[in-house]
Amino acid sequence: MPKTSETASAKINLYLHILGRRDDGYHDMQSLVVFADCGDRVEITGQASDWALAIDGPFAEGLSETADADNLVLRAARRLAGQIGTAPPLALRLTKNLPVAAGIGGGSADAAAAIRLLSRNWGGDPGPPGGWADLGADVPVCLLDRPCLVEGMGERLTPVEDVPDLPAVLVNPGVPSSTGAVFAALGSRFGRPAAQPLPLPGARSVRDIASWLASQRNDLTRPAMEATPPIGAALAALAGAPDVLLARMSGSGATCFGLFPDQAAARTAAHWLRQRVPHCWVQETVLRGSPATG
Repeated sequence: MPKTSETASAKINLYLHILGRRDDGYHDMQSLVVFADCGDRVEITGQASDWALAIDGPFAEGLSETADADNLVLRAARRLAGQIGTAPPLALRLTKNLPVAAGIGGGSADAAAAIRLLSRNWGGDPGPPGGWADLGADVPVCLLDRPCLVEGMGERLTPVEDVPDLPAVLVNPGVPSSTGAVFAALGSRFGRPAAQPLPLPGARSVRDIASWLASQRNDLTRPAMEATPPIGAALAALAGAPDVLLARMSGSGATCFGLFPDQAAARTAAHWLRQRVPHCWVQETVLRGSPATG
């Protein structure tokens, strides 16, 4: 029986280097991306005379004005249907479990989940992931839904092996972070590419990965905090959590993540954070490592 729903996993930029502005207005970047075991949900609810999307879930209100509009999920579905040629319109539901404008994939992850779900149901080929970058810079890597080195404007993907599962806690201050405003605040303060963009061979433990990541950056952190000051408070709270190995912002904000030595430590830290920053969204999770090989 065809699968009727798909998870749109939260995307986490373990580091994000912004290298320069391209002639087309996009930015060149270099990032190591992984995915959490929490996310939104895209579901097929039935046949329809035209494409339709219902939105529910704890963060549905942030998208209420786009429920009947041409958002990324519907744009992805219509585009894939056009590529396949014989696909009928469907009614879809998006359950929004993650904060909106939060630096963790958002609409791109939801669109990618719709593409994966519909491709499997229709037996169609969505084509190379990089071909979807014009829909959203995060769509290609969200289509793969696995650890990747991401370069260019998001279209160049290199799957990464040997990344372990990473116990983590996500913290969002409850305010959206505008990507446009963050890049405007960044201006021309571009960074350099990493000399060693992937973990050194043998860096297999959470502590090893956290230690290596400490030498990397998220070049959007300062401009994001300038544009949205509550991000700084959330990041500081996470950095002060017991047993945290690394605290960093993901994407263009506002969500920050902390890495912990094990799931018990992450669980304890999540409880600690909920008491100290009760206005924040706090989610204990695991950042999924590379698929098992061999």
